[in-house]
Amino acid sequence: MSDKIVDIINSIKGQGMLPLYFNPDESTSVEVLRALYAAGIRAVEYTNRGDEAFANFKAMLAIRDSEMAGLYLGIGTLKTAGDANKYIAAGADFLISPGFVPEISAIANKNNMLYVPGCMTPSEIIAAENSGVQFIKLFPGNVLGPKFMGSIRDVFPKLLFMPTGGVEPVAESIAAWMNAGVCAVGMGSKLITKDLMKNNDFKGLEATTHKLLQTIQRVRE
Repeated sequence: MSDKIVDIINSIKGQGMLPLYFNPDESTSVEVLRALYAAGIRAVEYTNRGDEAFANFKAMLAIRDSEMAGLYLGIGTLKTAGDANKYIAAGADFLISPGFVPEISAIANKNNMLYVPGCMTPSEIIAAENSGVQFIKLFPGNVLGPKFMGSIRDVFPKLLFMPTGGVEPVAESIAAWMNAGVCAVGMGSKLITKDLMKNNDFKGLEATTHKLLQTIQRVRE
């Protein structure tokens, strides 16, 4: 495992969550990134969910490089090898997909990169682990629930897990997942809401994110 992979994993584990989002507007995408960084976030997933995603991602990387030391920016919702290669060439720090894509796992291994595939069944998790994956996204988290995580944890002692989908930004929800054995939680629209982005309330997002980081710390204590 490369030093960079270790650093990215430690950043995600340290903050206890991975924010993820997409917005078709480049400026909004950049300002959300700035707000997350100002709140203390050091690893972010931008999702490949629109025609504007690639251009936005490149703009975000440029701003990151000039303003945000120590921030890792990954790309999510990858479904094809072609998209993975495109974003790697652009400078993505890590790769995430909604399901396990063997071709993307092979590309990640070749490039010595962190790949986090979405998995819903033990069979998918086994396939991912056998391909060299170390970090699993439980997706959709709202369907699987903490009890699923608790039931499989002992079968996969060497893997790290993170649920995405349906995790609420409150202590009770986070504690249920953490107690079940995850190392972090994915936070999308429950944190980076459509209203916050629509209203350009980036200071509000910064405050909400900072508060959530404090909540995660209290849960862990």
